[in-house]
Formats: sequence, C-alpha cells, structure tokens
Amino acid sequence: MQLHISPSMRSITISSSNEFIDLMKIKVAARHISYRTLFHTILILAFLLPFVFILTAVVTLEGVNKCSSFDCFGRRLGPRLLGRVDDSERLVRDFYKILNEVSTQEIPDGLKLPDSFSQLVSDMKNNHYDAKTFALVLRAMVEKFERDLRESKFAELMNKHFAASSIPKGIHCLSLRLTDEYSSNAHARRQLPSPELLPVLSDNAYHHFVLATDNILAASVVVSSAVQSSSKPEKIVFHVITDKKTYAGMHSWFALNSVAPAIVEVKSVHQFDWLTRENVPVLEAVENHNSIRDYYHGNHIAGANLSETTPRTFASKLQSRSPKYISLLNHLRIYLPELFPNLDKVVFLDDDIVIQKDLSPLWDIDLNGKVNGAVETCRGEDVWVMSKRLRNYFNFSHPLIAKHLDPEECAWAYGMNIFDLRTWRKTNIRETYHSWLRENLKSNLTMWKLGTLPPALIAFKGHVQPIDSSWHMLGLGYQSKTNLENAKKAAVIHYNGQSKPWLEIGFEHLRPFWTKYVNYSNDFVKNCHILG
Repeated sequence: MQLHISPSMRSITISSSNEFIDLMKIKVAARHISYRTLFHTILILAFLLPFVFILTAVVTLEGVNKCSSFDCFGRRLGPRLLGRVDDSERLVRDFYKILNEVSTQEIPDGLKLPDSFSQLVSDMKNNHYDAKTFALVLRAMVEKFERDLRESKFAELMNKHFAASSIPKGIHCLSLRLTDEYSSNAHARRQLPSPELLPVLSDNAYHHFVLATDNILAASVVVSSAVQSSSKPEKIVFHVITDKKTYAGMHSWFALNSVAPAIVEVKSVHQFDWLTRENVPVLEAVENHNSIRDYYHGNHIAGANLSETTPRTFASKLQSRSPKYISLLNHLRIYLPELFPNLDKVVFLDDDIVIQKDLSPLWDIDLNGKVNGAVETCRGEDVWVMSKRLRNYFNFSHPLIAKHLDPEECAWAYGMNIFDLRTWRKTNIRETYHSWLRENLKSNLTMWKLGTLPPALIAFKGHVQPIDSSWHMLGLGYQSKTNLENAKKAAVIHYNGQSKPWLEIGFEHLRPFWTKYVNYSNDFVKNCHILG
C-alpha cells in the first residue's frame, strides 16, 4: 500500500503495492485549499490506511492475491462485514448435523470396517461415500477401537493380577537356597536369639515389632530399614512369624545376616502352642471352604459383567481376590494378645513396607485407652488413596451391614499399627472378629469381599486411636502418581496394592525407596539375580 502526493500538491493517490492500481485518488484545487485542510486530510488518511492494509492482508492470506478491483475486494470482504459465513464454515455446520443424525442410528450388521484411517480414505475414494455413509463408518470404527481398547485393558489387569499373585523366580530361588543352607550349615541353624538373650523376648523395656510373612526378601528389607533408621537399634526386638515351608529359609537368612545390636526371633506358626484348630475354627473353615477357594483361586472373569464394569472397579475386585487373604499368616494379627502373652505393647508391620525414620516415639503415643493406634484413610492430599470410608469395603445393601455400620464412617489402615495388648485382653475383639467372619461365610461372601481389613474394621470399632498420617504413607503399590517429596518425609511407606517393589510390575520410580535396603552384596541375593 503506497501514498503518492504530487509535487504540486494538487493530487493524492493511494495505490496497491503489488500492481500499480489506483485505489483512491484525490485532486486538490490549488487555489481553494489551505495547508490546514491538507494537514487534516492527511491525518484522516493516516488513520484509515492501517485498516485498509489489514483488510487487504486478510484477502491476500486467503488466496486472493490478484484481486484487481474493488469488486473482488468487496466480494471477499462484504460477507465478513455483514456477519455472514463462508462455504467452509457452512460445510462444517452441515457435517455436525450429519454426525448427530448418525449417532442415533443402528450400525448395520456385517458392515465391513477399514483397519486404518488410510484405508478409510481409500474406501471413500473407491466407493464414492456420501457424507452420511462416511460418518456411519467412522462411528463404527471408533466404537470398535473403544471395545478393543477396553478388552485390552481388562486383559492387562488380569495379567497384572496373575503377576502379583505369583512368586518371582529370584525370590523362589532365594528361599530354596537358604532352605538347603539350613540343612547343610550348622551356623544357619544356630538359635535365634542366642540363649542369653531369650529373656529380652518378653521384656517390655524393649520396642517389640511383629512381622508375619513368607517372603524372606521382604522381611529382610523391613528389619534392615527399621534398624538402620532407628536412633536406638539396641532397643529393637523383631518377632518374625512365618509358615512351615518358609521357616528354614527365613531362619537361615537372619542367622547368617546379623542385624545386631537389634534382636531377631524367627518362629513358624506351627511352633505356637496356642494356634490350634480349637482356637481358630473360623480360619480353618475359611481355608477349606470350597466356595471360598473357588472365589480366590478360580476363574476371575466368569460371572463378571465387564460391559458394565469400569477398569478401576475390576482392578479393585481382582485385588480383593488375592489368595493371601485366606492365609493364616494374614489373619495372625487378630491373635497377638494370645501369641505374646507377656508383652504389653507391640507395633505390627506388614511385609510390604519400608521404615525411613526412627519409630521409637510410637511407644510414647498416648492411645487414650484404645487398643489400636492407626492412620485414618478418609482424608489427605491424595484423594484416591486417602478417601476410604466403610462404604468402600462393605455391601450396605445387606441388612446386617446396614443395621450395624455407618457408610460414612472413616476407615483406617493396616500395615503399621500400635497395639496395646494389655487393653486388648480386656475386650471381646477376637470374638467379634470370628462372629462376623462366620456371618460372611453364611452369606456366601455377600457382606464384604476384601480380605482381613473389613472384619477388623468391625471388630476394632470404638477401639481405634487415630495417629498422624506422617507415620504411615499408603498407596505406593497402586498409585503411580505418588508424591515423591511426601514419600521421602514419611516415617513408613507402604506398597499396598499389586505393584510390589520386588515384582517387575512395580513402579520404577518408587522402587528405589525399597531397593535401598536390599543387600545386593549378599551371595544368595547375587546368585538368585534378585530384581534391582
């Protein structure tokens, strides 16, 4: 865009920049114009010229580079000034209309769908699809891809469930080698603890931890992390309880890998005289009940309506069907007062935790006459992990559940619990636990599905003292978006969920918190190629 003023000041010409075409020409009569009028005219033109330039640029950018007259310029600019839409906008609006029509139509049976977008384009060209046919085929393709994706997600969840329920080759190898060592190496069979330290096992001046597990590697991490994080390791006593098949290997590990000055006792469930069938009849029934075994070991897809189930709900149901929930080891915590009759207070730990801070202050927490010091799980930053209420665990359509429980009551967590055993012995917590287990068996597991926590939520009702959430951080086994800074600050981190740190399905960025306490220099660990 150019402005030309004649030397005689008698004319002003506005012309196009790409072709010398006069867009506007003003002739000035020399005798009838003053310099003031000329100045005002130029000022007005200076104001108008940017708008003319912008409008011309718009036309040029839209492909009208050779507009040689105001007629062409007006045909492009006019609809915009009048608020009209061009053909492309009308086409989009018509296509939206077609899509809305197609969304309510039935997709014909046997409709052949292309496998890719490029094939769809090719079919359009070859078959001369109209817009409606194209929209119908496109909808059918999208719905098919959604179904395939959903089925793949459920298959992934099933595979993850099987992986979580299996024993990794390295851990199985570790157990076998240590068991063999127990039979061939006298040092691996030495008494734990040594005879002169036996009185410490019932001395309430010490800090007693109880750990029930059949995972040797996991047990080693729990014990090592507790001792290394403690300001008073000489005050620590660990009571490790395992099953009969793992006992020899577990004993070998702690006999060969001292954690002195801390003390470790290893016992098998069969070594507790109190654990008889007469004292635990309900658990005997749980382990041997055919329908229970089918539920935990059978076909997890049979009877499940996957079309009406979200992947997250399905994942939760799979987790609740882990075989560990019918293991006696998982129910042992309800018998602590009887298993340790001389102890007043213990901290019970799950095997999928890591201790990062000194836990000795737990023994100074006032439980206000309650039995169980636990972290509540209904409030916290992570709304997925810390949003658990009783409605998340129980079937409130069952009349007994609806009658006795409040769905909005806050739940609490197993994994790191302070138990006042003296106060516990004065209650009927164990009897209540057994009673509700029987009722759930009678109802064919319709009252709750998820393992040992639901009956404990009922049995400990009124006996729980909430403790600060910084003592126990949950969700590292299923929440991949765990806040790393919060995890570093927590006293205990808990890999509850399927993605255990010793499994390949564990979250890579959360595994280092756990592997930090694995003794990779140990010959047994090296020879079994434990996941690092």
